[in-house]
Amino acid sequence: MFASRPVVHPMEVEAAAADAPAQQPPPPWVLMKDVPGMPGTPGGLAFRVSQLLFAAMSLAIMSSTVDFASVTAFWYLVAGAILQCLWSLFLAIVDVYAILVKRCLRNRRAVALFAIGDGITWAVTFSGSCSSAAITVLINSDLGICSQNNCGSFMMSTAMGFMCWLALSPSFILNLRSLSTRA
Repeated sequence: MFASRPVVHPMEVEAAAADAPAQQPPPPWVLMKDVPGMPGTPGGLAFRVSQLLFAAMSLAIMSSTVDFASVTAFWYLVAGAILQCLWSLFLAIVDVYAILVKRCLRNRRAVALFAIGDGITWAVTFSGSCSSAAITVLINSDLGICSQNNCGSFMMSTAMGFMCWLALSPSFILNLRSLSTRA
């Protein structure tokens, strides 16, 4: 069965004897069940919300300019921001559900889906931000026509794209690590 399982399992508690030995701590090589930042944890939800906010800000700033439609790289950043907003919103909803019902999202198929989705959005966000940064540098420094364009908005939107990529990196790395360490 591939359904998620509860994090807390009910168990019967027996009266402890006075001379019962103390419980031994786990060995140091035992991994934690839920690493902060993994899907279904409050840290994972914080990463998803920050990704959503940075992508939404990048999208809003770039869409507020009139002349972004004339450059393909800016279209690519907008498309990447839309994809990132949808992906982060979907996973934030999944994280909220998992936190509320106390479910663990350590299912191999779910982790594989999260890792693949994070990898795709990670690459698209990074490449869109890099291409937008290149065009912004071209307009500002090389051509010197920044006064005729909305360079400040382009730079801010590109910076928000990079911030979104930085917020996405820990989620992608943690999901990829979790996927690779499962037998």
